[in-house]
Amino acid sequence: NDPLRNFRFRVEIDNVTRAGFAEVTGLEISTQAIDYREGTDPPHVRKLSGLTKYGNVTLKHGLAVGANALELFQWHSAVAAGQLIQNRRRVVIVVQDEAGQDQTRFVVSDAWPVKYESSALNARGNDVIIETLELANEGIERVQ
Repeated sequence: NDPLRNFRFRVEIDNVTRAGFAEVTGLEISTQAIDYREGTDPPHVRKLSGLTKYGNVTLKHGLAVGANALELFQWHSAVAAGQLIQNRRRVVIVVQDEAGQDQTRFVVSDAWPVKYESSALNARGNDVIIETLELANEGIERVQ
């Protein structure tokens, strides 16, 4: 079996597909290791598991206009205005094979925006304006 490539994916936020994301980063999980030793233990420490932390997931896509173009910005604005509880969402990153068939999913639970950023504007450039949304979350799970 060939490994999956990193360029073919789609992002679903609360089961609504969002087209055109250029990059997804931050799918990381880490569990803290805690040193522990009792007085009767051998002269080395044991390792116990501590807190598990989930990395912030960053979504990047080209800035667009038209229907629903402000939706991600408005999501961040609602959270910034203190409306966190009703604005936690489920984000699913679906990875596809080269034939376009769904192969695996990363499910990000209770995600909410902590940072919105637009790329710099430059009168001498010709790059696409990139919109970045960073999401805090309460869990990342790989399914399938």
